[in-house]
Amino acid sequence: MDGYIGKAKAYLDARRGERVTLGELASAVGASPFHLQRRFKEAFGVSPRDYQDAHRVESVKASLQNGRRVADAVFEAGYGSVSRFYEKPMLGMKARDYRARGKASASPTALSLRPSAPCSSRRPTRAFARSSWAMTTSASNASSLEEFRAAEIVPGELKDLKARILAFIEGETSLARLPLDIRGTVFQRRVWDELRRIPRGETRTYAQIARAIGAPAAVRAVGSACGANPVALAVPCHRAVRTDGGMGGYAWGLQRKRKLLALEKKR
Repeated sequence: MDGYIGKAKAYLDARRGERVTLGELASAVGASPFHLQRRFKEAFGVSPRDYQDAHRVESVKASLQNGRRVADAVFEAGYGSVSRFYEKPMLGMKARDYRARGKASASPTALSLRPSAPCSSRRPTRAFARSSWAMTTSASNASSLEEFRAAEIVPGELKDLKARILAFIEGETSLARLPLDIRGTVFQRRVWDELRRIPRGETRTYAQIARAIGAPAAVRAVGSACGANPVALAVPCHRAVRTDGGMGGYAWGLQRKRKLLALEKKR
């Protein structure tokens, strides 16, 4: 990483909660705003402004989880007003509902008991937030939506989603238009969006994905974003492989990744 890019990141990290303009940042590290913007994005996948926004959101979330009042959490994170915080919806819900860990929300769940590889999907209120492979129902519940553990879990099957997921596994449809409500950093969401653009039956290397999102130096970060993907199948991180042809990682097991890729190529 170039020296001034590392200095720029350190400068922003030391001023979390403050608004640092591109001009101020460029002056602090001795670089032109144009080159700083471009190289920062290449290194981290996001602009300096998006980098700051992501940290502000994480600050708000941490404060809300610790029981802080909504207004206090928002202002302490560096937002000028509560309405400014809501300009870019990052929580997928009102801040007070997040603070209550989804207590006012209902989370329907569905479990498809497929041989040796159950697929569970969960949707808080209106949006599809998680689809994961798990060996048991309890394992799936333990790993999903920890942030919203106070939400009411409503037994029942999401028949439309279940049918689409099973049809996808059988090679009969696509999940590209499946409505998602998944939360992540700006960089993670860019990686996940790029994964959804990979055609069925094809793969992309982590390096290719990094170049596609304009961050060629962020190959490792792309791998980490794939590993943080909470939505199996709908965000097809199984289509991301290493440059040398190796499988790379997969949160739900390499054996399952190999089977998915083989199935998609066959279909």
